[in-house]
Amino acid sequence: MNGLLNVSSSPHVRSRLTTGSVMFDVVLALMPTTLFGVWFFGLHAFLVIATAVLTSVMTEFIFDYIAHRPNSLTDGSAVVTGLLLGLVLPPSVPLYVPYLGALFAILFVKCAFGGLGQNFMNPALAGRCFLLLSFGTVMTNYAVDGVSSATPLAQMGNGSVVSVTDLFLGFNSGVIGLSGAALLVGGIFLLINGTITWHIPVSYIGSFVVCMILGGGHGFDPMFLIAHICGGGVLMGALFMATDPVTSPMTGRGMAIYGVLVGFLTAIFRIYGNAPDSVSYAIILGNLCVPLIDLISIPKPFGVGDNQKKPKPKIPKAAATLAIITLIAGVALAVVNFVTAPIIEQQKLAANAASYVEVMPGADSVGYDSAVTAAVEASAEAYGKSTINEAVVGYDASGAPVGYAVSVTNGEGFDGNIVFSVGFDTEGTITGLQFTEINETAGMGMRADEPEWKAQFAGIPAETITLNDQIDQVSGATFTSKAVTNGVNAAIDFYNNNLK
Repeated sequence: MNGLLNVSSSPHVRSRLTTGSVMFDVVLALMPTTLFGVWFFGLHAFLVIATAVLTSVMTEFIFDYIAHRPNSLTDGSAVVTGLLLGLVLPPSVPLYVPYLGALFAILFVKCAFGGLGQNFMNPALAGRCFLLLSFGTVMTNYAVDGVSSATPLAQMGNGSVVSVTDLFLGFNSGVIGLSGAALLVGGIFLLINGTITWHIPVSYIGSFVVCMILGGGHGFDPMFLIAHICGGGVLMGALFMATDPVTSPMTGRGMAIYGVLVGFLTAIFRIYGNAPDSVSYAIILGNLCVPLIDLISIPKPFGVGDNQKKPKPKIPKAAATLAIITLIAGVALAVVNFVTAPIIEQQKLAANAASYVEVMPGADSVGYDSAVTAAVEASAEAYGKSTINEAVVGYDASGAPVGYAVSVTNGEGFDGNIVFSVGFDTEGTITGLQFTEINETAGMGMRADEPEWKAQFAGIPAETITLNDQIDQVSGATFTSKAVTNGVNAAIDFYNNNLK
C-alpha cells in the first residue's frame, strides 16, 4: 500500500517555490536596506527591527499554542512581517512602538483571520497605520545622529531643494529602510528569481509618475519625479509591500490594475492629502479592492470554448451596497464641508482675535503692521516643529501700542498640532497664553488649557524658558508640555528678533 501513487486531475503545476522559500528570498532581498539602515542610524535602529521581528514571532507562536493550531513559524511569514514593519519605522522610536505594532499586525490582522493566506490586508502596513493613528508625534519624529529634521518630501513641500543622490543612496532622514539603491537591489533579486513579477512594480510606479506629472505642479521634471520615487516609501511599497502574494491579485492583468490603482492613490494622497504617509494608506485601500479586481480579471476557464458563454463576474451585493452608501456619505460630507468652510474660517478668525485681546490685558484693539507681517513670512522655516502664524500689535484706547501677540502652531503635541497665542508687553515680558486649537487627551494633555497651568507663563521675561525649571509640566502629559514650551520659546525668539 505504501507504494501507491497519488493521482490527481490535470492541469499539474510544478514549482520549486514553497512558502518558506519565498519568505527566505524576501528576507534575503531586504538585507541590503536593513544593513544600510542599521549602519547609518546606529544601534537603536537594530533594536527597533529586532523588537518587531521577535514580537511577531513570539505572538504567532503563542497564538498557535493557545488556539491549538499547528506551529506556523516554519513558513517564515512572521519574520517577514516583523522585518518589514521595523524597516518602515523611524529609527528613534521607543521600543514599545515596534512591540505594539507587531503585536497588532500579527494578532489582529493575521492570526485573527485564520493565519497566512487569510489576512485581507498587509499585516506590516496595517501595523504601521495603527501606529501612525495611535502615536502620531512619535511616528513622525525622524532623526539622524540624534538631530531631528524634516524629511526630504517635507523639505520639497516647503520649496527647499533636496539632493536626489542622497535620497537614492539613503543619506537623509526618514524610516530605517530608506535607501532607494538598497531597495532596488533587493527588488531586482526578487524579480530575477521569480519571487515577484514585473506587473505590480511597473504599473505602480508608472501610474504614480503619470499622476505626479499631471498634478504635481512641476510637469515633466525628472529630478522632481526621481525624488518622489526614492522618497516617502514608494520603492518599498512597489517592490515589497504591494507585491505581497496574499493581499494582491492572482492574475497578471489583475496585478496591473491593482498597481495602477495603488499608484494613483499614492499620488493623490501625496499631492492633495496632509497625512504623514501616503503609501501605506494607498496600499491598504488597494488590498481591500483585491477581491473585486480578481472578479473582473478572471481568465477564461479551462474547457470553455469560444462559442460557449463565459461566466460573468458578479460584484457581491454587500460590496455594491457598501460602495453606494460610501458614495452618498462622501457626497454629503463634501456638501457640508463646502457650506460650513466659510463659517468655520470666520469662527477661527474670531477666536484668534479674542485670544489676542486675552493675552494683552492692556489692549483695547489690535492691528497689523506691514513690517511685522513681513517678518512672519520670512520666519516660515526658522523654528522647526513650531511655526509663527501671525503677529499683531495691541493698542490702548488712545491708539498707543501696549504690546504684541504672536500666534504659534507647534506640531509636537501628542494628538497633533497645538495652536496658541503668546502676549508680550513693550518691556519684553510675557503677559499671557491662550489656546485657539488643542486636541490633547482628556484629563491629561488637555489640562494644559487650565488657567492655573497657563498662568505660569505670565510675568516671565522674554528669554528661553526651561520646562521643569521655570514651568511645571502637566502630570502625565510630557509631549503636550514640551510642545507648548517649545512653541512659546519660538514666539520669544521671534519677539526678540523682530518686535522688541
